[in-house]
Amino acid sequence: MNIVITGASKGIGYQLSKLFASEENNTVIAIARSENLLKELKNECIRQDLRSKLRTIVFDLENPNNVRNKLKNEILKYVNSVDILINNAGLLISKPFADTDIDDIQKMLNINLISHAILIQDLIPLLKESKLSHIVNISSMGGYQGSSKFSGLAFYSASKAALANLTECLAEEFKNDPIKVNCLALGSVNTEMLKLAFPDYKAPINAEEMAHFIYEFAINGSTYFNGKIIPVSSSTP
Repeated sequence: MNIVITGASKGIGYQLSKLFASEENNTVIAIARSENLLKELKNECIRQDLRSKLRTIVFDLENPNNVRNKLKNEILKYVNSVDILINNAGLLISKPFADTDIDDIQKMLNINLISHAILIQDLIPLLKESKLSHIVNISSMGGYQGSSKFSGLAFYSASKAALANLTECLAEEFKNDPIKVNCLALGSVNTEMLKLAFPDYKAPINAEEMAHFIYEFAINGSTYFNGKIIPVSSSTP
């Protein structure tokens, strides 16, 4: 399979990249803004003697205008089709609603929603080349309707809610194509992003554990789900 993962240099994306790389016949396209952290990922795969073809692309999703076609062209250097696309990259800026400036709002919207949408648009021809492709959008329980909300995360949660809604819309758009689209609304996971928002809180699930769940879902979930927003949380919303 050919797998594209954004936000691959840390946390869940890092662990996901290693999991998919463990399969000999996979080609994994790991995308992140940090060249140094992507080098660490590649070296870790070498140390673990992972046999797949791991390819890294240094790319910043903050400017959607740069995503258009440019990222697709980088991906096309390695694969001509995409079986799984995991839109995992995200940005969380924790500030009170009244104090969040336009730059911060725009950054979160760009990285959490707009750039993912543009990447999906650009990859439609490659997704259609697969017998059955699966887009997995990684949202948050903060963007899940009816869940608990937290002060300082208004715009982060709103951008993640928009990604979830986009998932439902795309399932309708692609209903006549071999493309399934689902969204996982993750609860708290012990990552750097969570520590920035809640320094004193320790999540019950670590990045490696969550990555295993997403890995299995990305491979098998499209058999049972399409256009679904699925809460992945050990607590009641």
